[in-house]
Amino acid sequence: MKIIGITGGVGAGKSTVLDILKNACNCFIIMADEAAREIEKKGQSGYEELVGLLGSDILDKDGSIDRKRMAAIIFKEDNRELLGKVNAIIHPRVKEYILSLIEEKRKEGRIDYFFIEAALLIEDGYKSICQELWYIYASEDVRISRLKESRGYSDKKIREIMNSQCDEETFRKYCDRVIDNNSDILTVKNRIFALLEQ
Repeated sequence: MKIIGITGGVGAGKSTVLDILKNACNCFIIMADEAAREIEKKGQSGYEELVGLLGSDILDKDGSIDRKRMAAIIFKEDNRELLGKVNAIIHPRVKEYILSLIEEKRKEGRIDYFFIEAALLIEDGYKSICQELWYIYASEDVRISRLKESRGYSDKKIREIMNSQCDEETFRKYCDRVIDNNSDILTVKNRIFALLEQ
């Protein structure tokens, strides 16, 4: 079982690549966002600490963490320190969760690839877990256009998120492969098939 990390900036099209991979090979895919949702649930390890740090304003009516409210508090320009504290709660727990899944899938012995998708794979030290890191690249203009169209993000929100992530130079420095996702879907598919054949 080969473990591959999929990373790239917000709006680069990591989900598109994952959709292609689902049909291209015998694999299991975990998105760090999904893992974070698990550890943020009531009764899980991250829940109490996040509420303790950010307050009850992040909760919805049933007491669950409302991720939109939480993001609105975290991604303010003057709250970089707060973002660091939130990441210090979430990311180690997400990594533990993913490591347990890797072990589980390895024991089952049924898949050829285990893909981990996250924007922060480099910062969170996944290089030591993954045999390869794949960088999904799209130009800043393309990413901004996608985020406005698909998610309705404002320029301000896009800039705040982008500023909290690695720059292109860092992604290219630490990743083993680059998938250019600026162009048509067929070009992206061909690049992915070529990487899997290697």
